[in-house]
Amino acid sequence: MIPIIYAGNYGIFQGILISLLSVVENTSKPVCVYLFTMDLTEKNEKFNPLTKEQAEYLDKMCKERNPESSVQIVDVGEFYKSALIDSPNAVTSYTPYTFLRLFADKIDFLPSKVIYLDADTVVAKDISELYDVDVTDYEFAGVLDYYGHVFIGARYINAGVLLLNLEMIKKTSLFQKCIELLNKKRVFLPDQTALNKFAEAKLIIDRKFNEQKHFEDETVVQHFAKTIKWLPFFHTQNIKPWHTELVKAKLTHKYDKLLDMAAKEMDAYKEQVTPSK
Repeated sequence: MIPIIYAGNYGIFQGILISLLSVVENTSKPVCVYLFTMDLTEKNEKFNPLTKEQAEYLDKMCKERNPESSVQIVDVGEFYKSALIDSPNAVTSYTPYTFLRLFADKIDFLPSKVIYLDADTVVAKDISELYDVDVTDYEFAGVLDYYGHVFIGARYINAGVLLLNLEMIKKTSLFQKCIELLNKKRVFLPDQTALNKFAEAKLIIDRKFNEQKHFEDETVVQHFAKTIKWLPFFHTQNIKPWHTELVKAKLTHKYDKLLDMAAKEMDAYKEQVTPSK
């Protein structure tokens, strides 16, 4: 069983569907998926939680590939609201849902070793290759951030793909230290920077586990992160997997089959499920 955490709200469902479909299409092992979410409509009317219907559809989709797989919602709102709702980092270009992974150590039924994936990731090979990395002596394993390891620090990791050792994280209070910093001052790339700052033992792994820029044959996890374009003028490009036509037109045809399959799943979801908000 491979445990995986995603975090997000109602609006990111399509991204999670694409990412999770890519996981189960590329591994024969069962997955146990935890959808971290919360209702934060008190702060933003768009911050509806992922729903039971969405989780049930993803569970069905996974079970069609392996009957032992499962998907469940984990409401982390109580922890967020008691710890970070008034943080100076609560309103940034990123949604507050990125912070929910910082409460994984408080969820008693999670296994000690678990993969965290951003919703804008696509798995190109068996995710077991990542899960089998030995993190016994580390808080987490991650890949160097494509830009951050040049402009911020040589060991600055990208937190979009992490292999977490929750037992070690509890011992070092890593997540709690991150939360305390985020409550003190505004931080650039808040939780990612905090994780880099306070990690006492992080394992840097091959970029194939979080490829943020190129489209290589050996890639295990493709991360559709924001990139910098220098020509014909300096600008950023932020194309996500659910921007299907833009992916095909501007980035790659490597994932055409997967994205077409995901589009059919989304159509089936819309036809079969009447989601509640």
